[in-house]
Formats: sequence, C-alpha cells, structure tokens
Amino acid sequence: MNTETHRQLANDIWSICNLLRGPYKRNEYRKVILPLTVLRRFDCLLAPTKAQALETFNQYKGKPESIIRSVMQAATGYPFYNLSKLELCPSGRDINSLLDDPSNLAPNLNSYINGYSPNIRAIFERFKFGEQIERMSEKNLLFKVVQKFATFDLSFAGLSADQAAMQMGYVFEELIRIGAEQSNEEAGEHFTPREVIKLMVNLLLSPEQDLRRSHVVKTIYDPACGTGGMLSVAEKYIRDLNSEAKPHLYGQDWNDEAWAVCRSDMLIKGEDADNIAMGDTFTKDAHAYDEQGQKRSFDYMLANPPFGVEWKQQQRHIENERDTLGYQGRFGAGTPRINDGALLFLQHMIAKMRRAEEGGSRIGIVFNGSPLFTGDAGGGESEIRRWIIENDWLEAVVALPDQLFYNTGISTYIWVLTNHKQPHRKGKVQLIDARNHWVPMEKSLGNKRRRIGDPSDKSKDPDYIGDITNLHGRFEEGASRWVLFDKDGKVVTVAANAPSGDAPEGQQWKQLVVSKVFDNEDFGYHKITVERPLRLNFHATPERLARLEDETAFKNLATSAKKDEAARLLDIAAGEKRQQQIRDLLAEFAKRHPEQINDRKVFLDSLKPVDRELNVRLSAPELKAVVNALGERDENAEICRNRDGDAEPDAELRDTENVPLKESVQAYFEREVLPHVPDAWIDHSKTKVGYEIPLNRHFYRYEPPRELAVIEAEIKALEADIVRLLGEVTA
Repeated sequence: MNTETHRQLANDIWSICNLLRGPYKRNEYRKVILPLTVLRRFDCLLAPTKAQALETFNQYKGKPESIIRSVMQAATGYPFYNLSKLELCPSGRDINSLLDDPSNLAPNLNSYINGYSPNIRAIFERFKFGEQIERMSEKNLLFKVVQKFATFDLSFAGLSADQAAMQMGYVFEELIRIGAEQSNEEAGEHFTPREVIKLMVNLLLSPEQDLRRSHVVKTIYDPACGTGGMLSVAEKYIRDLNSEAKPHLYGQDWNDEAWAVCRSDMLIKGEDADNIAMGDTFTKDAHAYDEQGQKRSFDYMLANPPFGVEWKQQQRHIENERDTLGYQGRFGAGTPRINDGALLFLQHMIAKMRRAEEGGSRIGIVFNGSPLFTGDAGGGESEIRRWIIENDWLEAVVALPDQLFYNTGISTYIWVLTNHKQPHRKGKVQLIDARNHWVPMEKSLGNKRRRIGDPSDKSKDPDYIGDITNLHGRFEEGASRWVLFDKDGKVVTVAANAPSGDAPEGQQWKQLVVSKVFDNEDFGYHKITVERPLRLNFHATPERLARLEDETAFKNLATSAKKDEAARLLDIAAGEKRQQQIRDLLAEFAKRHPEQINDRKVFLDSLKPVDRELNVRLSAPELKAVVNALGERDENAEICRNRDGDAEPDAELRDTENVPLKESVQAYFEREVLPHVPDAWIDHSKTKVGYEIPLNRHFYRYEPPRELAVIEAEIKALEADIVRLLGEVTA
C-alpha cells in the first residue's frame, strides 16, 4: 500500500463526516472518526480469535484479573481483548452484530466497548466517546455512522502482522492529520505540521552512524507527545533506514484526547502503548525511572512544547524540585518567567540524556524566539542558556519560516542538542537561516499559510527539507543560498547554485548567507554596571523649600497609627510642631546662606551650626528629606563622597554595558565608555555573566534605501491614481 492508497483509505473513512454535517461542526468530526476507526481496527483484529477467546474466558471466569488478562492476551495474540458477544460484523456462531438491533444500538455499543480490556476502555474514556454515542443517537445518526464503519475491512488480510500494523498506522496518522487541520486553531495545541517533524527527525538522526546496525535498539521520547506525530515519524525514519531496527517509543501528555489518539496509534501499530503515559510531565514524570529503579534515559528526544504557556499551576512543585534537588533534579539551572515554560521542557529532556560514555543522546525541540534571548544576565532564561552552552550541549539552531503552524503565525526555531558532539563540532554552535525555505499552502489552515518544501509529500515541491539537512550536515561557515524574490519581496524559490540567467522581470536574485558557525563563548557576555558620581548643588530658595512638604519622611511626622483617638491627635499635634521647627530652621538657614552651595559637604557643614543653635537636632530621616528637597543635580557641582572619601554613585546616571566574553572588560570600558564620560567607573560587584543567541542579528543584511528619485516617482504615480479615482467618483 503506497502513500496515495493510504490517503485514499483515510479519505474514504473521513467521508463519513458527510453524515455528521449539521449536528457536528468541522472541528468536531474527529471526536467521532478517530474513536470509531480505533474501534473498527480492534474489532477486525480480534475477529479471527473471537470464539476461542470467549471460550477461554468461560474456562477462567472467576479467577483473579491478572490471570484472566494473561490467558486472554494469549488467546487473542494481542495486548487487549473483548469479552462481549457483540461485533460490528459477526465473525462466527453465537456472535451477534451490533447492527441487528438498531433501536438498542446506543446501549449495545456502550456495552460492547465496556467488554474490552481495561487498557482499551481507558482510551475510550479519555475520548469521552460515550458522549458522542449519546449525541449521535439523539440526532438519529448513530446507526448510519456505525453501519458505514462496518463496511471497512481494517484487518489488511494478506499482509504479515507487522506490515498490517504499519499500513494501519499510516492510515491512522493521515486521519489524525486531517482532523488536526480541520480543527485549525486547536490543532497547534497537540499537533505539529508533518514537514516540521520530518525536518526535526532528519536533523536529529542523519548524523547517527549506528542506525544501520543489525537489530539496533533505540529509545525515542517526547515529553509533550500530543497525538504522537514526532514519535511516529522518528520511528518510520529508523525503520526505513533499517527494517531490523527496534525503536521503542515513549511519551507523555496531559490532554485527554491527544493521549487517547497517541495511545491508540501505538496499539494499532503494535507498539507498547503502556509507554504513552497520561499526566503532567512536570508534576508527575511518568518516565523518571525504569523497571530496575534506575533513572531512565533515552537515545533520542523530540518535543514541540506549547509556546508562551505559563506554569503557575506547577510552580510550587517545580521550584521545590529546583531548591531541594538542584542539578540532581531537572531544574537546577534555574526557572524561566512564569508566563513561558518552554525552557522547562528542555531542562526536563536534558535530565534524561544518556551518559556520553554510553553513547549519549540527541535532542530536537521547537521554540518560538523567546528562549533565544529573553531574560537579563543572571536571570532564569539566561542562566539556563549559560548552563546549556557552557556544557557544550547546543549543536545548532535553525530559524524556520513563519506561518508554519496552525495556531500561530510567529517565527519558530529548532534547537538541536547533544552530549556527544562530533569532534569538529566541539565548542561550536551552528546557526542556520532557513526562513526563506518555504512554499505557499494551496489553502490556508488557520494560521498555517506556508510549508517547508518536501517532494515526498508533493512531487512539485523543491526539496527544502533535504537542503536544510544538508546545510546542517556540512557544518560550513558562511554557506550561502541564492534566493529569488518577487517585486513585493516575497520568496519565489531558493537555489543552492548561482542562477544561470537573469531574473524574470520584476524579480531579483540575492545571495544570502544561511549558515554560520560560532564558538560557544560568542554568545556570552559580561553585563557591567557603569556608575557616575553624584553631584549636587544646594540652594534654600522658596521653590526648593516648598518641595520639603512633599518628602515622605517630612509628611510622616504629622501622622499617627495609634487607634486611640486622643493619643492619635496628640501625636499629630507633636508632629506638626516638629514640622514647623524644621521650617523655621531652614528659613533661618536661607537668611544666613542666600547663595548657591556647590558642595554637599559644605552645605551640611553650614547647616549644622544653625541646627545646633536652634536646638532642632535633625534626625537622619529628617536630614535626608532636607537634602532631597534643597539639592539638585548639577554636573558642575562637586562630587558627593561617603565617609571613606569614595565617590557616591548617582542612581539616575547608572548605566549598563554588555561586554563580549572574549573581550577584556577593562579594555572595552576604556575604549567605549571613558571617552564619553571620563568620571565613570565599573561597580565590579554587580557584574554578571549572561548568554543570548541573537540569531536574527547575525543574519541581518543591510539593504540601502531606494533612491529618492524612485520614491518620488512612486508618490507622484500614486497621487495621479488618486486624482483619477476622485475624478471618476465626482464625474
């Protein structure tokens, strides 16, 4: 069965949606189609052994459930069974068809589903299929829909069990894709476009040398597996390369429907469905330990975690693990902002890397732009990036075209990480700009208006997945591609070689660098704090004296927190008297010192004798209020100094500079700062190390503005059009 045949069968199944129109919306069709496809597949698989299985059950009825489960699985040859005497299509004597009693189809169908083993019942509970049975029955749709499904033979007779499982897997994946596309806005929550997954898998697995080894066993894990697309594509890649390989798939998701779809897909393909766990990856890591109680690790990990989703619900658990386990847990490097938990998924995956001496692991993860640069030096995101890069785990970052995903049009990036880099990649990070590697969708699906070209999907497509994979594999500094743009600046095509002729009229070829290689340290910087001295002048003018009334310490003198009214009024009266004493002090100071004083020490020395003479005795908060009111910043005033004679910094003039790790902080300061502010200094106690990956900046290409004459001509042409249109309206 080839790809087109898979799609035809999937389309035939999906055509049943024509019966659902009206009572169901397009984005609800999958709630019926996917569960019934699963049900029909299991029905077909169990049909040959149905009679023998029921006979076996009668022999062991009353025995412990574990014994019944064991003998029933042996009788069916599958890790599931059904104890009901009903089927969609009767396979033998004493087996009744669900369609024989149309008036009782709804209760009989529920009874039939309840006859399955617990692992299958759990799937249909998560599908909430009982609600759909009731809904279809109420709308008189149930009989026609079930009758139509009964016509499909999903046993794939004539094929071996493995081949049949693979064929059914392809059909089911196509149904998942169709359902996800039709749900548009919801799709991105648990569905990644197939071409993105294929590119990720290529980037992850193409450098691996041992995948062709006979009967090689590899483990693949997705902590946010959704419907299992990444796991399926990774498995297919390995099996296409080596039919004898044994990929073991693991995943976890907390979306009920996505989990049910993924688990069904695993059962349909003959995988161990118990490896697909239900629950929150952060608070209940279902794959923390293996059967021997050892920390579980994986060969390959892929994920497309939700973009910009907060982790407030899991905050207590995550921060407790961070604070108690540190690097022995998953979040020792730090935590990102509460409104974006993407980097938590990456830390979780890094914690499951196999040790390098045991072969190591490779990780592929899709992010939006935020994890590249968000967060200041010393902050959570920066510290996570620092931990990753300084441990030499980041291998490459690939910038993807925008408008690739169903629920967002923003730019996205694939991060590739490993703890066993090839020798020539050690200490290096490759950045790939694949933002132009797209072709338009024939029909937009939500926010998805573009896709990465893939001729195995559509024969007319350019092989952009292969080209990006090739760029990654060649690891070449300065590798370029020729990009053809139309007159509106949109991409027409991308070519690896220089064009042989001129561009078509109105279009333009540009040679753009698409691959750059950096040292790890290139992404790090010292964030230094540059201080400048505080300089104040003082003048007891009426305007400045009036500012005293707004100083908090001065206003608080005439307040009281006492609850007793009499005592409170006494406090306020005493405070008002104190305020007047200070006013009188400053009024006397103004008489004696009408001049402006350009030195704080001189000002304080001048105020002190007047204070003592009038016996006011200003407290420290009161004196600070006076200094704030009468002082003004003045670049010509003397520097304010502390008791040790050191210059005091002016918080308003404080600035920061990011100094590349490879550069001397002092040399940078002397070259970039001192020529402009000679009195500045570095507060080394505040220096922090930060890391960011400014990918867009590294691939920025300056485009000179158009000639003024060209712009002027366009404006005149537009004006002429406006005048013409107005003439037509007023004629």
